Amino acid sequence: MTELVPRARGGPLASRARSAADDWPPEALDFATELADHYPPGDPYPGLVGAWIARQKTVNTRRTYVRQYRVWDTYARERGTHPLQARFPLAEAFSRHLETAPTMQPVKGGHRGEKAPTGPPRSDAARANLLSACSSFYTYAVRARAAEFDPFDLVARPELDQDGSATQGSTEEESARLLAAAHEDGPRSYALLLTIYTVALRLDSALGAQVQDLGHDRGHRILNVRLKGGRHKPKVVPPATGHAIDVYLDGRTTGPLFQTRTGRPLDPAYVWRLVRRLAAKAGIANAATFHPHVLKHDAVTHALDAPDAKLHHVQDFADHKDPRTTRRYDRRRGRLDGSPGYRIAARIAERLPGGDDD
Repeated sequence: MTELVPRARGGPLASRARSAADDWPPEALDFATELADHYPPGDPYPGLVGAWIARQKTVNTRRTYVRQYRVWDTYARERGTHPLQARFPLAEAFSRHLETAPTMQPVKGGHRGEKAPTGPPRSDAARANLLSACSSFYTYAVRARAAEFDPFDLVARPELDQDGSATQGSTEEESARLLAAAHEDGPRSYALLLTIYTVALRLDSALGAQVQDLGHDRGHRILNVRLKGGRHKPKVVPPATGHAIDVYLDGRTTGPLFQTRTGRPLDPAYVWRLVRRLAAKAGIANAATFHPHVLKHDAVTHALDAPDAKLHHVQDFADHKDPRTTRRYDRRRGRLDGSPGYRIAARIAERLPGGDDD
């Protein structure tokens, strides 16, 4: 492998030949440089991890994989094992470790970005995602002939309820109160939350959108959205949402759709704090755990609640590849009064003996 030569991003170029790392996105280069501080000079491992991060299609995925893989790398090093020499027993022990290990939480009163291991252990879904990220790296390493096998291949993943969602949703009345609080907070807050809700966006898709992505198609106002996995898709922007965006933009025609005063995209951590602050202001019961994805969750749930809702329409609205994902949001499931048994029994009764008797 090409040796990774760490350098400070944005600093003067070292007097060396260009390497593949020069073309990596910052998340990959920064993480590879971070890892290089823990391994001997010339060790190919940091460069291999950096290349794996660099091949991920979106900024959000790269950041997520960096955050998740760092947990495994630290665990392996603290137990005296080079990750490329890790075997199944260590990976299995790591999986058990995640069941009780506290998560990192911001330190109250600490400096900006300071965190400490004081949070609750990861959920089953979070552990499954982290183990999947580790396995993804080793799959890449095996293909690159830098590892013999994936030590996570035999590690049991938490069994997840594919038909349920752990997200605590809101009623339509609560969503209206939240959006009213956003409106009172200012044009940017209102346009952002209304867009996430009525266009059913993930936060990274909303913050990755550019003003130039707004347009029209066959009479519809649209936003050309980059979805999870790097796909692009035009999505309808309802009139009220389009008006809120126009008021916020105030004639601006370039740059991030939702930006800071200095023209940079909004920071996801800022949006998380904003949403929780507005949820508390709106009197939402679960304000302390409210997060931006709840808005999309609620949009899908409320769309399914409509009497004339069609699953395939809502699935497309939610950008779900699998209708089972959309069904997880359907609060009407399991209602006894909606059982199809009533309808088929009524129809078949007409064909049974005595079916015409009153």
